[in-house]
Amino acid sequence: MKILYYDCFSGISGDMHLGALIDLGVDKDYLVHELSKLQLEDEYQLRVEKGMKNGISGTKVDVILTHKHTDHHEHTHGHHGHDPHRTFKEIAQIINSSSLSDAVKKSSLAMFMKIAEAEAKVHGKSIDEVHFHEVGAIDSIVDMVGAAIALDYLKVDKVIASSVQLGGGFVKCAHGIIPVPAPATVEILKGVPVKSGIVSFETTTPTGAAILAANVAQFTDQTAFTTEKIGYGLGHRDLEIPNVLRVYLGTIENAEKVEEQFILETNIDDMNPELYSYVEEQLFEAGALDVFKTPIIMKKGRPAVKLSILIDKDKEKNILDVIFKATTSIGIRKFKVEKTMLHREFLTVKTKYGDIHVKNAYYGGELIKYKAEYEDCKRIAIQNNIPIAKVYNEVDKELGR
Repeated sequence: MKILYYDCFSGISGDMHLGALIDLGVDKDYLVHELSKLQLEDEYQLRVEKGMKNGISGTKVDVILTHKHTDHHEHTHGHHGHDPHRTFKEIAQIINSSSLSDAVKKSSLAMFMKIAEAEAKVHGKSIDEVHFHEVGAIDSIVDMVGAAIALDYLKVDKVIASSVQLGGGFVKCAHGIIPVPAPATVEILKGVPVKSGIVSFETTTPTGAAILAANVAQFTDQTAFTTEKIGYGLGHRDLEIPNVLRVYLGTIENAEKVEEQFILETNIDDMNPELYSYVEEQLFEAGALDVFKTPIIMKKGRPAVKLSILIDKDKEKNILDVIFKATTSIGIRKFKVEKTMLHREFLTVKTKYGDIHVKNAYYGGELIKYKAEYEDCKRIAIQNNIPIAKVYNEVDKELGR
């Protein structure tokens, strides 16, 4: 499985992101050619150059606007100028009328939608009423569509990111001076692990936040992949820490995991059936991986239950204690088994009813099935007085499956 990992120790902005992915190996000429499909090339130039931050070599990207502006653009990392405000509908028209691939269009619009939803929430308006300020500018359009192009170029199977450094202090934008992190950034990154205050500067912009929110499948500071390439995107500020975005391109072994485990079995024909629920709970607390019951017919036609428990070797003593103390069994059979497990990953899906944990299962590196956690769905169904099937359907809708 091919992995892209964002190490956001100094945050992320749109231009830092483009610089990092070019530094990682995205072809600059390909990026420029694809961006030209927006039919905006008369309004800007893309400047890409190597540079250094705190002794770290990387790539710096500037979107240089080619027409005059009256406003000074403070809200991004070093872009020049500020375009007229645009609505989400106008930005969507620019993207949809281009000859970009459908995948790039979809990805670009997903990132802009993250910002539109955040701005609408912050300002108490509908998405159609929101007028983008800095994010509606040509440079930010180039940043986000460029991000979609670059990610499509890399063809990774999964995007992962670290916790996100937001910075601190205050920043000047179209609405005046506001605290860092900007309200839109906070809204976009709800549910994402963040850090703040490492410097008195906005290290993560709404554009950078939207890139992460729309593309990252998992946020974790624990890395478990083999690194193949590393890229650095340089910011425009000189800070106490390196103002860079570090990205890794790596792989995760796709082989399905095979474990040696054991099944303990016992036949029971003389126990009150009401006790099985209690016994199961005790077995799981003792470390059982699975517990199941099979109706059987014993000698002389006696109906009975075969109680089976799947365990790891080191849990055997605890399980035997439960069986011999909590059931009428006086004997146990033991079998060695091999269990092949698909690679599993857990994510949190945000629905209109609340957060729900989902388990993804992969076979040969490909996502083939997923399951929403029953307890989460049950809790939300009860809280909202709705059928539990409606909660499962909402998860499917959010995942686009």
